[in-house]
Amino acid sequence: MNIYAIIILATIAIDFILDLTSNYLNLKSLSKELPDEFEGVYDEDTYAKSQEYTKVRTKFGFLTGGFDLTIVLGFWFSGGFNWLDEIVRAWGFSELVTGLFYIGILIIAKTIINLPFSIYSTFVIEERFGFNKTTAKTFVLDLVKGLGLSLLIGTPLLAGILWFFMYAGDLAWLYAWGALTAFTLIMQYVAPTWIMPLFNKFTPLEEGKLRTAIEDYTEKVDFPLQGLFVIDGSKRSSKSNAFFTGFGKNKRVALYDTLIENHTNDELVAVLAHEIGHYKKKHIIKGMVTSILQTGVMFFLLSIFLNAEGLFEAFYMEQMSVYAGLIFFGMLYAPIDMILSVFMQILSRKHEFEADAFAAETTGKPEDMVSTLKKLSKDNLSNLTPHWFYVWLNYSHPPVLERIREIRVK
Repeated sequence: MNIYAIIILATIAIDFILDLTSNYLNLKSLSKELPDEFEGVYDEDTYAKSQEYTKVRTKFGFLTGGFDLTIVLGFWFSGGFNWLDEIVRAWGFSELVTGLFYIGILIIAKTIINLPFSIYSTFVIEERFGFNKTTAKTFVLDLVKGLGLSLLIGTPLLAGILWFFMYAGDLAWLYAWGALTAFTLIMQYVAPTWIMPLFNKFTPLEEGKLRTAIEDYTEKVDFPLQGLFVIDGSKRSSKSNAFFTGFGKNKRVALYDTLIENHTNDELVAVLAHEIGHYKKKHIIKGMVTSILQTGVMFFLLSIFLNAEGLFEAFYMEQMSVYAGLIFFGMLYAPIDMILSVFMQILSRKHEFEADAFAAETTGKPEDMVSTLKKLSKDNLSNLTPHWFYVWLNYSHPPVLERIREIRVK
């Protein structure tokens, strides 16, 4: 066992321990007493149900995490990566095509192995708590469409990255970074009109009081509203959400139909104001730039370690290759990714506070944002008292009680 194997195993162990610890503390922080702020919003049964939901999902996470870890370590130390490499190489294709098969088989195998857990999560856990609206047909179609898109879009992208690192020399990382950046920007433009509609129906919000209220607000804050849509989220789940996507002429604001059903017009304007706040505060651009920079660093480091014999020896590989190196580097990069993830979560929570403040200030009705957060928490059975350590590691949004306090302070 060399230094590469030790680093990767140490990272896996630390990540697993942190996950177990944070989840244990999160379960211990569940309070049987409903926070005073939510009196009149939750009844006793609903609050108890929200806590049970947190417990069930956490325990299910323990199971899936432990299973995934066992599979990865078992495959690794049984020489599975080299075994698969020998099989794929024997097919006699070029190095590039061989790499596509190698990585594709690993992705498909992981999808198949995780499929029972996905089915159980959707049709047992989510069904038990009244969230699931997904039919077997929709589930299968989503799976097929996802794999199809991965094949049509992911394969050429992966082939391009492999080609650069195989044949483009010392500047391969720079070319790959540029290609992936261009792809990301194109997808931001294309996804709202071409990809998302494959999974959900986007219906323009009909004329009426809600649309008028939204248009009045967007005019007030000088937001160019190109598209305001209702998304049929109810065909998969009763949970509510809203999101902003795309840029240029393809910007879209989408409100889940479940959100519209459960909220007043003023509350929906507050939700929209929050999403516009992200746009006005340039959070979307900042996030994209940060992600692009991270990708550049990752590709640069990849170019350094891709030819490290010790990395391949750690996985019992008899031959070195770019495609296997991508997989192994991904595991070696995990410590950096873990640290960056924590900082990105901190930044994301800061952005959520800023978007809340923007919504409260520009609507002039902070309590509409507060009532929206309360309803969303109830409808989604959110954990009202998460442990700070779990929040620090995992939350992209601040806990709802913190958001409410910040809104009222502003």
